[in-house]
Amino acid sequence: MSAVLDDMDSRPGSTTSLLRTVIGLYLREAGGWMSAKDIVVLMEALGTSGTVTRTALGRLRKKDVVLQETRDGIPGFTLTEGAASMLARGDRRIYNPTSMSPSDPWCLVSFSIPETEREKRHQLRRRLHWIGCGTVAAGLWICPDTLRGEVEEILADLELRGMATLFVTQTPLVGGSLEDAASKWWDLDAVAELYKDFIREHGSAVPARDGAGIDAGAFARYVQCIDRWRIIPYLDPGLPGTFLPEDWPGAQGTALFKQIMDAYAQPSADFVRRTLQGSTAVTVS
Repeated sequence: MSAVLDDMDSRPGSTTSLLRTVIGLYLREAGGWMSAKDIVVLMEALGTSGTVTRTALGRLRKKDVVLQETRDGIPGFTLTEGAASMLARGDRRIYNPTSMSPSDPWCLVSFSIPETEREKRHQLRRRLHWIGCGTVAAGLWICPDTLRGEVEEILADLELRGMATLFVTQTPLVGGSLEDAASKWWDLDAVAELYKDFIREHGSAVPARDGAGIDAGAFARYVQCIDRWRIIPYLDPGLPGTFLPEDWPGAQGTALFKQIMDAYAQPSADFVRRTLQGSTAVTVS
């Protein structure tokens, strides 16, 4: 199988998840490599000790997210090829969440997998769920057609493409209301709670008009926001309004996320840049 890493293999807020978020945000911008010392310093700004960070780095290495690489005698880490693809996929989801219009096409995923391949069947269902697909029946799933490429990637990775058929279709014709059908196909209550938790946790993070300073607090606030947010655009397929309850919190959560991005992305990046430059200065001397 090719290396398609699971974007959702760590719980948001955990040390491993925060470390993945820091790596996803800043390791590529740092030239694709970062010293172990710099990673520890950044994680310390999130309240994590060096010992715990090094343990989490070991976990990410075992999961083929990072590789150890020494440069100029300094130990550090770079991304694996699979992790680079995973992060690019995450960028699309996190920063450009999409919403369907009523006329957009859908993709139906039909599969029949024998009992001898039940572990792959379990993995397929898990991965389809984690990219925002809904369950119409055990062997029939549904998603916006914009996700078809990710479905194809999952099927190829699990070597199940020959056991699945994809249909591109217009709005399904259901016996009741589209809202009732969507509530059966997706766990929309759980997705709504994710939005509400995000709003409760980060609603006070939007700064006053004078903006956020370039400090560890701005960095920590931003990383924690991204870490909490990043699973939501995966689980929320961006259904048309006709499929959703009237009090759907998606628009409010998305607006808050964009506000936090506007307020904290640059101060956080400046803090990281200043931290890395300071570390380099110390190393050179």
